[in-house]
Amino acid sequence: MKILVTRHGQTDWNLDKKVQGKADIELNEKGRQQAEETKKLLDYKDIDLIICSPLIRARQTAEIINKERNIPIIFEDGISERNFGEFEGHSTSEFDFEAFWSYQKNLKYETAENIRDFFERVYSCIKKIQLEHKSKKILIVSHGGVSIPIQCYFDGIPNQETLLPLAIGNCQVIEYDTEKVKDNDYER
Repeated sequence: MKILVTRHGQTDWNLDKKVQGKADIELNEKGRQQAEETKKLLDYKDIDLIICSPLIRARQTAEIINKERNIPIIFEDGISERNFGEFEGHSTSEFDFEAFWSYQKNLKYETAENIRDFFERVYSCIKKIQLEHKSKKILIVSHGGVSIPIQCYFDGIPNQETLLPLAIGNCQVIEYDTEKVKDNDYER
């Protein structure tokens, strides 16, 4: 089974380097153009099902990619962006954004989603997708933050201070082979 993963197109908050977690921010003009380019890239890919975050920036990206194809879309909370809680809407320079993405430090916050809880949520969703859609070719439309645990699920969690460099860019597409999952057990 192959899974394609893409991140939503650009939003104004991406430009301003604001964390948008659960904030429902729409694509900007560049984000719509990026989604159109990704649509062209994926036009020749065989896709049976799109599984999409319910947040509007991901939904708009999926709808653009799906134009003229009529691929069924399932909205899945398990791949919505990490809850940034008290940091929502803040610039990444206003708090220790790198430490926020440290799996090793596993920091706890007042209302923001802990990184290991976030990983557990995304891992459970990927396992569910694999079980329920074994024979399907899947496109996941999600978020930069979600791309981090997805990569760790398939490639293992690297031993590095912050996992932030693993996030994919707006409308970047990555393909994973579900037959090649590394040992992704992790300590809670």
